Amino acid sequence: MKVLVVGGGGREHALVWKIVQSPRVSKVFCAPGNAGIAQQAALVSINANDLKGLLDFALKERIDLTVVGPEEPLTRGIVDLFESRGLAIFGANQKAAELEGSKAFAKRVMKTYHIPTASFEVFEDRKQAIEYVREQGTPLVVKADGLAAGKGVILCKTVDDAIEAIDQMMVKKIFGEAGHRVVIEEYLVGEEASYIALTDGKAILPLASSQDHKPVYDGDEGPNTGGMGAYSPAPVVTGEVNQRIVEKILRPVIQGMAEEGRPYKGVIYAGLMIHNGQPKVLEFNVRFGDPETQPVLMRMKGDIVPFLLACIEGTLSQCRIEWDDRASVCVVMASKGYPGNYEKGKIIKGLDEVSRLEDIFVFHAGTALMDGQTVTSGGRVLGVTGLGENIPKAIERTYQAVQKISWEGVHYRKDIGKKALCWL
Repeated sequence: MKVLVVGGGGREHALVWKIVQSPRVSKVFCAPGNAGIAQQAALVSINANDLKGLLDFALKERIDLTVVGPEEPLTRGIVDLFESRGLAIFGANQKAAELEGSKAFAKRVMKTYHIPTASFEVFEDRKQAIEYVREQGTPLVVKADGLAAGKGVILCKTVDDAIEAIDQMMVKKIFGEAGHRVVIEEYLVGEEASYIALTDGKAILPLASSQDHKPVYDGDEGPNTGGMGAYSPAPVVTGEVNQRIVEKILRPVIQGMAEEGRPYKGVIYAGLMIHNGQPKVLEFNVRFGDPETQPVLMRMKGDIVPFLLACIEGTLSQCRIEWDDRASVCVVMASKGYPGNYEKGKIIKGLDEVSRLEDIFVFHAGTALMDGQTVTSGGRVLGVTGLGENIPKAIERTYQAVQKISWEGVHYRKDIGKKALCWL
């Protein structure tokens, strides 16, 4: 079969890497892809948000399965469009994708179906938002309602911080129209975890647990990013916690979306805060996490394609996934200045040497080919991912690989996976 993967980041490279291994797949295309993906799939120069262009390509090439990586094409209705032409596509439809497309909508769903989350209020008026902040006091969390590439969440320790965050979103429009409306919510304490599962609208098939590292600097300092690294499994997700997540969060949200007339198929990602064994939802995403997908898929045994098809066909209850007992760690190597302004076109050195290392794979995110050389073309550039018999060994092996790769201004966190060590 022929498969089209939509997107061009590290998550999409991980999906391509896994799909290419399927004995059922004869050819993989990726639109638009990146320099790393080009080594495994045929790149198609169509933007991930060009829905008509993607549809025309899929029809012309007789694509058997399309897998959507990023959230924006999902919220724009790519699944509805492809299905209207009889094409098999993995992902949430437009109505279901609002669970990520609007944080205010997601919070309403959680409130309606009694899904544990932080207390909150939604505002479209700046003055009312500021008045609420003064009444509530801090710490608080201010979130842009719409899509903001994983960066639309600001943790506010003081009232002045919260007012500045409101102004950045509602007045300065640093996240564009995503900040037209803001959600202000209770600051939750605990340890974060990412919980990703597949669903066909009824059955739920959890993937291995993982933990992301959002802030740009060590020790969780600095502004939020799209993610600076991740590891799997996350020890904070114990057997009991795992059961609570499925029964109190995932099952109610999938059933609730069906009751709302928004049947949910594809992948669902719950960003969680876990405190004293009790999980609460920070956010829902309607796509695979990035960078969590990289270490999770490194640990997944067997063929991913039957699971993707089962979500589409409604046969997921018959499926079981086997996992490698080893741990996996992904360290994101970023451009200097990220998540703010950064330069592009820096030559990346050391990739050939690292490609020869055992149990290491470098997933490309923001890379391009220029004059035969791999260069930086984004904020998050590479996701160096390694396996080890346990988390300490996986950390050690991955950072050994990271240190062999360089470019002018490279930046990465040096503490990815450190939180897991407290559980050992």
